[in-house]
Amino acid sequence: MANSTDKPTASVPKGAPVIHIEDAPVEISRYPEDWIALAIFWVLALVVFAQFFTRYVLNDSLSWTEEIARYLLMVLTFVGAGIVTRKRLHIAVEMLETLLPDTGGRVLRAVVDVITLGFVALLAWFSVTMIERMHIQRMTMIEAPMSIVYGAIAAGILIMLVRNILVVVENARTGWRKRDDGPLITD
Repeated sequence: MANSTDKPTASVPKGAPVIHIEDAPVEISRYPEDWIALAIFWVLALVVFAQFFTRYVLNDSLSWTEEIARYLLMVLTFVGAGIVTRKRLHIAVEMLETLLPDTGGRVLRAVVDVITLGFVALLAWFSVTMIERMHIQRMTMIEAPMSIVYGAIAAGILIMLVRNILVVVENARTGWRKRDDGPLITD
């Protein structure tokens, strides 16, 4: 016995979903870090698939896949941080910024930009100094120096530093005005 609420409404065709959610299309842009991240991601996917296949299908796992997957994920994290910096999509707490008047908000945004730039510059300096120190250390399963991994991480951090400098320059050019329309550096 059907009641009146089971009948489809006139505005929704029969069989059509009531709620339709569509994600924005993902586009790989002209920036080199996008292509680098895409390549690292697919290599990581292949390594993880090889690990799964050999462990669970062949019952004899490849010993190097777990270590290489870990290192690829570390490098992908820092290259991805450069992309997020360029797009200005890092997580931020904006409560104080919204409570301040326009001038106070601009000063706060400038201070946050300078502190962020200083932190990323310090991180870049430390990452470059670690390359030489880790050259004597060897990977566990592959007889290669750990400086390769640290060099790739340093490259990702340097990408993030360059993108952060460009963001700070653009923010300074606009007077640290509040952005309501998304990132100023667009793809």
